[in-house]
Amino acid sequence: MSFEARSPLYQRNVIRLSAAVALAAPAAQAGAAEPLKTCFLYSNPIGESGWTYQHEQARRALASAMGDRIVTRYVENVAEGPDAERVIRNFVQEGCKLIFTPSFGFMEPTIKVARQAPKVIFMNGTGYKTAPNVGAYNARYYEGRYLEGVLAGHLSRKGLAGYVSAFPIPEVLQGVNAFTLGMRSVNPNAQVKLIWVNAWYDPGKERDAANTLATLGVDVLTYDTSSVAVVTAGEEKGIPTFGYYSDMSRFGPKTNQTSVVQTWTGYYTQVVEDVLANRWKPGHTVGGLREGMIRMAPLNASVPQDVRDKFAAAEKDIAEGRLHPFAGPIVDQAGKQRVAAGQVLAGADLDRMNYLVSGIDGAPPK
Repeated sequence: MSFEARSPLYQRNVIRLSAAVALAAPAAQAGAAEPLKTCFLYSNPIGESGWTYQHEQARRALASAMGDRIVTRYVENVAEGPDAERVIRNFVQEGCKLIFTPSFGFMEPTIKVARQAPKVIFMNGTGYKTAPNVGAYNARYYEGRYLEGVLAGHLSRKGLAGYVSAFPIPEVLQGVNAFTLGMRSVNPNAQVKLIWVNAWYDPGKERDAANTLATLGVDVLTYDTSSVAVVTAGEEKGIPTFGYYSDMSRFGPKTNQTSVVQTWTGYYTQVVEDVLANRWKPGHTVGGLREGMIRMAPLNASVPQDVRDKFAAAEKDIAEGRLHPFAGPIVDQAGKQRVAAGQVLAGADLDRMNYLVSGIDGAPPK
């Protein structure tokens, strides 16, 4: 049964090593000799919001729902590269039979260790490589980013947005571009000023970038980094913000307009159930609004009703397949046509995205 057809899904990156074992309710599957040891590798501290926080909430919910059929362990704040490979190898040596590595930078270490541990199942989040014992999963985050752009287009008086971004990898470029396209669908002259901070989690750099953008005159702010710095900077300055990863309203009660919320619990539960039932198969799963892998947080009370109605209509159209954020014509910063009129960018072309669209003022990816 495909991911899309399964049960609804519900709920990115200092501290050293942390471990957690979670046990709860109903009885173990009949005949199971021992619980399935399920391990998670996080690239950032868990914190109170963000990429890692959302995955940790899903791990906790998974452990509670699966009861004594599984035990779980996690390690947080692990750098992408040799450190990640070391921790993944430790997981294998400790008896982990299912290992989740939710970070693009964990893809190569995951594939490397998986070749030497063929009886262990690995699931890499946001990567694209698979193997006989490696699956990949991701979400169409760009659907939510487009919707945030639509909302920003309606709310920005100047038509000038600020965007704090991490790294120019395809997933991030999709989000920056989708936000810009959404904003320009409302205001064709809208501009997005982009600052790269080259970090997933660096509150100081994130705050400095937000403050710089404010001095440049932007009147809305968004980001794809993992701390609360951009939202709190916006709250302090009275600049509307558009959140990511988690519902950021508690960090910006007056100014945060909505957030793209990642919801992993249902998908993780499905994977564990498949492994326990010996029906797991490698593959690349991608979900979005329709599948419940992302959802939009409630709009701020200050959003006018007519804007709410337009936002809701766009959200429904995306979820039901009538509106695609990357429908042509789309032109990049240099004026090159990337998507022709009547065409839609999808699949492998999205995975290879390496450009910024027209309307973005920022350094292009190298």
